[in-house]
Amino acid sequence: MGMLKEFKEFAMRGNVVDMAVGIIIGGAFGKIVTSFVNDVIMPPLGLIIGGVDFKDLAYTLKDAEGEIAAVTLKYGMFIQNIFDFIIIAFAIFLAIQGMNKLKKKEEAAPPPPPPGPTNEEKLLSEIRDLLKK
Repeated sequence: MGMLKEFKEFAMRGNVVDMAVGIIIGGAFGKIVTSFVNDVIMPPLGLIIGGVDFKDLAYTLKDAEGEIAAVTLKYGMFIQNIFDFIIIAFAIFLAIQGMNKLKKKEEAAPPPPPPGPTNEEKLLSEIRDLLKK
């Protein structure tokens, strides 16, 4: 039972929950970017360079023989994945840049003024002053 309790404590820490949320959102964001690249960016780009579908760009190393599939280098898919990576990396860069700006604003805020003397300190100061007289 101790191991289950330790796991529950571990799983309920703020950092683990935040990381899980980040992974889920990141996965969804990755799907959106992949769709954006495959369905919005690459078709016009392929049309501009001569009606090429990047998914079909491949170099055949060995032709298919019977039931054995052909061995190909799918450089078109690689190009699409590079576009995916660039867009995701840029979005992460913008997010981190925004967080850094927020941190700088927090750091630039003036520190609160030091607290005044407590009631005890005021009374002790009065007693000291009275004793001096």
